[in-house]
Amino acid sequence: MARVRREKRMIDVLIAGGGYVGLSLAVSLKKAAPHLDITVVDGAPEGAWKKDERASAVASAAERMLDVLGVWDTIAPEAEPILRMVITDSKAADPVRPVFLTFEGDGGEGRPFAHMVPNTAMVSALRAACKDLGVSIRQSAMVESFKSGEHAVAITLADGETIEARLLVACDGVRSRLREAAGIKVVEFDYGQSGIVTTVEHERPHEGTAEEHFLPAGPFATLPLKNNRSSLVWTESTFDAERLVKGDDFLFEEELERRFGHKLGHLKVVGGRRAFPLGLTLARDFVAPRFALAGDAAHGIHPISGQGLNLGFKDVAALAETIVEADRLGLDIGSLAVLERYQTWRRFDTFRMGVTTDVLNRLFSNDIAPIRIARDVGLGIVDRIPSLKNFFIRQAAGVAGEGDPRLLAGQPI
Repeated sequence: MARVRREKRMIDVLIAGGGYVGLSLAVSLKKAAPHLDITVVDGAPEGAWKKDERASAVASAAERMLDVLGVWDTIAPEAEPILRMVITDSKAADPVRPVFLTFEGDGGEGRPFAHMVPNTAMVSALRAACKDLGVSIRQSAMVESFKSGEHAVAITLADGETIEARLLVACDGVRSRLREAAGIKVVEFDYGQSGIVTTVEHERPHEGTAEEHFLPAGPFATLPLKNNRSSLVWTESTFDAERLVKGDDFLFEEELERRFGHKLGHLKVVGGRRAFPLGLTLARDFVAPRFALAGDAAHGIHPISGQGLNLGFKDVAALAETIVEADRLGLDIGSLAVLERYQTWRRFDTFRMGVTTDVLNRLFSNDIAPIRIARDVGLGIVDRIPSLKNFFIRQAAGVAGEGDPRLLAGQPI
């Protein structure tokens, strides 16, 4: 079928990817600089986002950012606060799971250090904000190729349309095609693990408690949702994860109960179950001329810390501030000199988090007795030192420090 050739047009920023990173970047830019012409292209079919049954942990700093963007009030009715975090270290068959570490506290200003938010609620609110602000969202549209020039990047969509933009931002996931097309190399490692994601309903309330059980195969996390439900992120070897996801419902629920326990009463799986391969992917560069990476396209980390989404929001806050401030100064927002500020801002923090999750996964995803004893002693020490616990709570909450992007501190750009 012949492609339709349309007239070439010029915009300021084209964002490839219609998930929470791409949409929040579009809202951040348009809210701070309404004159910018922003287009989001998303390869998924219309309405596909409504089928996403997953939920994500939104840290306190990300909540502040979403509040500034004007979408948190819409999201909040669906959000469940995480008031307490419990960490255990045991085997699945152990009759007693001793608690080695608990976190209770807030992210400042009386806010919980995190909320669990259904992905559909977050994407719905961001899409509505895009519509209100005049951001164009092109559904079932993909960037097929692009070529950066001195003053613009020429972008060809899969239907043959050509768009010129001052900047192209790739938010197209951990297996980013655009990152590869830009020639950006990655540091990559496959853990041989997969994360099973599903939702369960239980008889008794969770009281806002999230739990992370460190089991020999990997962490088993239960995260609170509305209406006596919990979201699960269950790490197993890839072979076992695929077997469990594709296997019999009875076997799945039996294995689930062995790990979840009976403290919340009878369990019922109320969501679909899927397994996602786990690995470490870190882009060596976050930018190229007229091109930037954000979210999972720049970094994919193990979910052991629950910080994947929040790293993406940190990218958004830093990139939006970089672009808006450059625009206000009359600078070229797609120039490498401007984009280098974003790269400097985000690369070290991302690599640090990637290394941290890598070390934690290797430390806790095993049953070697001396290592197990040492890590349990370490957890016990942290649990007994209030200042150290407070430091980790602030890290989990993503509390903005000096020099961090304004959005994360709840300040407009």
